[in-house]
Amino acid sequence: MRAIQRLSILLVLLSLCGAASLAAAPPSSKKPAAKPVVAVPRDVKAPPADAETTASGLATKVLSPGKGTVRPALADSVKVHYSGWTTDGKMFDSSVTRGKPLIFPLTGVIPGFSEGLQLMVEGEKRRLWIPARLAYEGQPGKPQGMLVFDVELIQIVKN
Repeated sequence: MRAIQRLSILLVLLSLCGAASLAAAPPSSKKPAAKPVVAVPRDVKAPPADAETTASGLATKVLSPGKGTVRPALADSVKVHYSGWTTDGKMFDSSVTRGKPLIFPLTGVIPGFSEGLQLMVEGEKRRLWIPARLAYEGQPGKPQGMLVFDVELIQIVKN
């Protein structure tokens, strides 16, 4: 009987504090947001015939146009979303799957990535086929060979 009285008092106190509804609330049914899935490009093995190739050997193809005419300079920083694959289709990095764009100076990335970004305007999405000599050639622990990136230039950050 005494236990029932204590329980009754406790319930009254909880209801006065507004905590009774919290105590009785069912657990949240919200699931964490699923990570975006980024498909491997069909042309990951080699650039298609309609890709443009620069003097350095970088091949690029516009996936969707951006707005404006301003392109980043080597001295600028950029805010981008990107995904990178080796030519066997293995994704080695992606800001898209992390759900957070990256900001970096163009002088702080591999030469082929920097060169490709300087061809873009804000809002543009472009695929880059970066030859090994413009990527990580010979650097231990880094992906080797030609690398393929899908890049979205979100913003040019003037330094």
